Amino acid sequence: MVKAPAILTIGDKKVELPIKSGSIGPDVVDIGKLYGQTGLFTFDPGFTSTASTESKITYIDGDQGVLLYRGYPIEQLAEHGDFLETCHLLLYGELPTAAQKADFDNRVTRHTMVHEQMARFFTGFRRDAHPMSVMVASVGAMAAFYHDSTDINDPLQREIASIRMIAKVPTLAAMAFKYSIGQPFVYPKNSLDYSANFLRMCFAVPCEDYEVNPVLARALDRIFILHADHEQNASTSTVRLAGSSGANPFACIAAGIACLWGPAHGGANEAALKMLGEIGTVDRIPEFIKRAKDKNDPFRLMGFGHRVYKNYDPRAKIMQRTTHEVLSELGIKDDPLLDVAMELERIALHDDYFIEKKLYPNIDFYSGITLKAMGFPTSMFTVLFAVARTVGWIAQWKEMIDDPAQKIGRPRQLYTGAPQRDYLPVGNR
Repeated sequence: MVKAPAILTIGDKKVELPIKSGSIGPDVVDIGKLYGQTGLFTFDPGFTSTASTESKITYIDGDQGVLLYRGYPIEQLAEHGDFLETCHLLLYGELPTAAQKADFDNRVTRHTMVHEQMARFFTGFRRDAHPMSVMVASVGAMAAFYHDSTDINDPLQREIASIRMIAKVPTLAAMAFKYSIGQPFVYPKNSLDYSANFLRMCFAVPCEDYEVNPVLARALDRIFILHADHEQNASTSTVRLAGSSGANPFACIAAGIACLWGPAHGGANEAALKMLGEIGTVDRIPEFIKRAKDKNDPFRLMGFGHRVYKNYDPRAKIMQRTTHEVLSELGIKDDPLLDVAMELERIALHDDYFIEKKLYPNIDFYSGITLKAMGFPTSMFTVLFAVARTVGWIAQWKEMIDDPAQKIGRPRQLYTGAPQRDYLPVGNR
């Protein structure tokens, strides 16, 4: 059904702007020809009211607390599927058949090793380098090691690059972790699934056998599913913007990792855990709750509420259960930080102020607690986020490359600087 256009009135002139409808979600006003017809741009800081692209991958309804990957509710995928199945869905649009899944799992598993010279590349970093800085550099450097898959105009090379990154980014992440703690790198093991393999690469040492705890592996797999994609967020938009210039896929994903590193984006779970440490003990919680309710106090409770979700984050519900499963499996009962977290959770779910403001615990609140309990330092939290989000970035990048309407990104601006003026020789200034 064709909808009547929106009418924009500028002085005595009326301009018709087409209205487009998606399969679900709000309609959009097409302003592509606005400048040509009026000489005006729109002004939308942060692009919060602007659809930058047309996509078939992920849908979010923040008011209703809905997250769909290719139409499938996140709750169903996290409960019944595994991460590589979700990767297949995001990349190709459909859940795999048994034969397709076996083939896809095998292709990813057989690409998990990285070029041996990359081990020497790591030695160029200081031991105390942040793992995210190592990830930005090492993923970007993949273009130098795998230059046979950088031609974005070749569908086969795009496919190879996609599989390589899904397979190798966890290996690079584990190497970054091992390097930061002074332990030898652990090679991937093809007999293990994706998440179990990652845990082994992070926590095994050559001097003793390492048995992967299946409860922890399943929890990590679920974390990866929950973080795999989240529509046109800052890092995904960065990947698309970098890709719009024709940059190679490794450079685009490295750009996404760099954006994810920001504390307002991927660093939120690290910030939530830092806040728990600042509170320290359960008896100090009322003091911080009071500060959070005070409009004149700059203190904010990290890990509560969400910019997009105005209802309970659907990922947080799954993460809450996963957190308690991990804590129970590890027998953690007397950690002061976790005591603070559990009491804060109880208050947020029952306090009228939190309920009225819809400040529910979000996924970052629970994932930080879970990853800490599993043995990951806070510096690795955003790295694990990058491991999970890699497939979403790749799916979005591939969709952008295949989009005939795709153009190089070029936002406009409202210039408020000095008007044109003439140069004066230095002696006359």
